[in-house]
Amino acid sequence: MKKAIASGVFIFCLYLLQSTLFAMFSVGGIRPNLLIIATASLGFLGGKRTGIYAGFFSGLLIDIAFRPIYGVNALLYMYIGYICGSFKKVVFSGDIKMPLLFIAGSDFVYNLAFYFFHFFFRGKFEISYYFTKIILPEMVYTTIMACIIYPLIHFVMKRIELPEKKGEQSIV
Repeated sequence: MKKAIASGVFIFCLYLLQSTLFAMFSVGGIRPNLLIIATASLGFLGGKRTGIYAGFFSGLLIDIAFRPIYGVNALLYMYIGYICGSFKKVVFSGDIKMPLLFIAGSDFVYNLAFYFFHFFFRGKFEISYYFTKIILPEMVYTTIMACIIYPLIHFVMKRIELPEKKGEQSIV
């Protein structure tokens, strides 16, 4: 229960930061995708189910606030959370290199899917322009911010997990 509350608090706080503070600190119109960081991080630390829930609620917040069509971002974020959650047992969560690589990859996949849903199917085929002006700068900015946010999420989630495991061991 504590993990779910902490996850919800992280998602909501990062949503607020992304939609308010980082809107003012955009670099060339590009701002980091903090909810991708939250979804991927929570997926790594909590597994597939946590990644799916984190992705759904993160994407739903984006859909409600910014998009005219509901559900597309929720679906994309759910897939990202599921895929990152699949690597929970493979990737050591204390090492920051692999989660950063997956966060960068998640941001790339999200922006590529966004391009196809919003531009390609409408006949706008300038993928090289979109890649160099939108995808690559956002991916770099998101990865830089993940260097700060992922250790924070990791620290809090591991702190919450430790008392739960101690309680389980003393009962058995």
